[in-house]
Amino acid sequence: MQKLIFESAWDKTISDKDRKEIEAIFLETSQSGNQGIQLTPLWQAINHNGELLVTVLIHNFTMHAFSFQNTKLRYTEANEILIEHFFTIPSFSMQAKTSMPWTFIFPNENLDKKITLENGHLEII
Repeated sequence: MQKLIFESAWDKTISDKDRKEIEAIFLETSQSGNQGIQLTPLWQAINHNGELLVTVLIHNFTMHAFSFQNTKLRYTEANEILIEHFFTIPSFSMQAKTSMPWTFIFPNENLDKKITLENGHLEII
């Protein structure tokens, strides 16, 4: 059975409203029968540095731990690729059958197209 976990910094700082929203999305998207690693969009924003922040619920539906080591992610809107970037997250490992929220920060030097922040989708390449 899939289990929702929060990284310790998230667990300490997340608002009750955001926690409830994440828990509701987890219940909707964590049905048995799913396989692999899935990224469920939560929200996206542009920060004060002009960087794209994409928050997703990472589902590890596999029977193995998963980590981000030089993993290429792609952000799209309306089926258009807007940005790709490689991520390595030190000390990050998701156990089998777990889900966790995470925010990926895409550097602004890679942002060369107009991002609307509507119906964005993040995928592992």
